[in-house]
Amino acid sequence: MIFDDFISRAVIAGVGFAIIAGPLGCFVVWQRLAYFGDAMAHSALLGVALALAFEINILIGVFTVCFLIALIVGRIGEQSMLSGDSTLGVLSHSSLSIGLVLVSLMYWVRVDVLHFLFGNILAVSWYEILMIYGGGAAIMFVLIRKWNNLICLTVDEQIATAEDMQPVKNRFLMMVMLAAIVAFAMKIVGIILTVALLIIPAAAARQFARTPEQMAVLAAAFGVIAVIFGLMLSVEFDTPPGPSIVVNAIGIFIIGVVATTIVRKRKRRSG
Repeated sequence: MIFDDFISRAVIAGVGFAIIAGPLGCFVVWQRLAYFGDAMAHSALLGVALALAFEINILIGVFTVCFLIALIVGRIGEQSMLSGDSTLGVLSHSSLSIGLVLVSLMYWVRVDVLHFLFGNILAVSWYEILMIYGGGAAIMFVLIRKWNNLICLTVDEQIATAEDMQPVKNRFLMMVMLAAIVAFAMKIVGIILTVALLIIPAAAARQFARTPEQMAVLAAAFGVIAVIFGLMLSVEFDTPPGPSIVVNAIGIFIIGVVATTIVRKRKRRSG
């Protein structure tokens, strides 16, 4: 009965996250924000360390730090002589290293760093599930409401400005949503694999979709499939759940690439 309970919680949490991550991951792919997302994911451990130090909720601590990192990236990017990639690299690795050092210094707190780095979805609580679905509902509401504006920003920022679609505000919303998704993903796939679950299902969906809406739906569906089969693989072969989920997502991506390649070759031969 206990076994069924924690597996059920893991599936519910993973499916909820996948439904959120799919559409948002599409914008990460379209806007080439993978490295930006990676920087925020690495900064999550600093959020964990500060949350433990100040005895606040870890999700709140991670979200706050990720959001501050996003703001810093935006500010430095406008004023620094460094390129955007260099700025992200500095912030990414420095925040991860500072977080690891702070966690190691807190001898009064027992912390399993591997759970934060690679996730522990089998230990997710109902409270955390409630936060995932509550925060996910808010993210989905914003995405649906701002869908056209975000698509226009992705296609051409100058057009978005000319059409009075407030690109600066929409970019700020994207930062907030990415910060939230990193906080949610930490428990499921961990800090290291967060961006993988954002990007891989969206990249797989891109092989089949003809419209942005189709890609968003397919990305969510592929993410759900990766979560379910990843957990089945984890339970069957006693493998880490987070990496198992990502491995299944990679499998879906490879199948998609092979399938679309075969179809294209057949069309060329028949044409």
